[in-house]
Amino acid sequence: MALQNQQQADYPSFKLVILGDSGTGKTTFLKRHLTGEFEKEHKPTDGVEVDSLDFFTSHGKIRFHCWDTAGQEKLSGLRDGYYIRGQCAIIMFDVTDRFTYNCVPTRHRDLRRVCKDIPIVLCGSKVDVKKRQVKAREVRFKRKNDSLVYYEISTKGNYNLEKPFLYLARKLVEDPKLSFIGPPALAPPEVRIELAAQVEREYELAIAASMPLPDKDDEVEDTLHGLHQSEVVQ
Repeated sequence: MALQNQQQADYPSFKLVILGDSGTGKTTFLKRHLTGEFEKEHKPTDGVEVDSLDFFTSHGKIRFHCWDTAGQEKLSGLRDGYYIRGQCAIIMFDVTDRFTYNCVPTRHRDLRRVCKDIPIVLCGSKVDVKKRQVKAREVRFKRKNDSLVYYEISTKGNYNLEKPFLYLARKLVEDPKLSFIGPPALAPPEVRIELAAQVEREYELAIAASMPLPDKDDEVEDTLHGLHQSEVVQ
C-alpha cells in the first residue's frame, strides 16, 4: 500500500516507524543500511527524517518508508502525528543505558494507541560494548508482550542488522518463509563480535524465556521513575 506524499512504486511499500530515546542508535542503524557506512558522530534527529529502504526478497522487491523519529522527550506531543498510518515499527533501546530500556513500555503504549495491531520489533542496540546495564535475561518486556519479537543488534559490528527487517517483511507479506536475496551491502564491521559472546547471549535469552516472571514488577517502578525524570527535563 503506497503512502500519500511518498514516491509511488510498482512493488509493495510500507511505512516503518523507528522510535526510541535519543542516542540509542536509531539513525546510525538506518544509515548503515542506506549507505553501508557506520556514522561515528552522533547527530540527534530533529523531528523526523524519512528515507526509503529497498530489499530484494523471494517475493520480489519491497520498500520500507523509514520514519526515523526524534528521541527528545520535549517532542513527545508531536510524535503521535508521525505514527499515523504506520504499518510496522522498530522500538530501540541501548543496552548500555538502562533508562532507555525503562522508557520502552511508554513508547510501546503510545505507538499502540495510534497503530493498533501492527508488527513491532524490539531491538537492544550496542551489544558490542562490554559493560552493559541491561542483560539479555533482564529484557522482560518482550516476555510480557507476545506480539513483540526481540533482537540484540550491533550496528558497529554488523550483528543481526537484517533480522528486524526480515521479520517485518515476513509479517507484512504474510509468508514466514520469505527470505532476502543477497546480503546487505555493508562496509566491514568496526568491531568484531566474538562467536562465544553471541552464543552466550542466545543462551541467556533462551534461559530467560523458560523462567517465570517475577512477582514484583520492577519494570513498572522503573518506567514511572523514567517518566518522572523526563517530566523534570521538560
